[in-house]
Amino acid sequence: MLVLTRKATETIQIGDDIVIKVIKTAKGTVKIGIEAPDDIRVMRGELAESVVVPEALVAKLAERFSVLSDQYPHVA
Repeated sequence: MLVLTRKATETIQIGDDIVIKVIKTAKGTVKIGIEAPDDIRVMRGELAESVVVPEALVAKLAERFSVLSDQYPHVA
């Protein structure tokens, strides 16, 4: 893990497309802004851990992407 110290208005660059900017610091908190391409999902960690995929979506994906391994002979 890379640990950096930043002051208000300073930035962190990740790759070519992602910029994290320190907006404001206060006692015990920091406000940051994140600029990323639209196809990059940015969310709070506690939300990412609690994301539940609906069973209907899982079934729909299973229909669309069927397993092909049983259709081909196995190579020993």
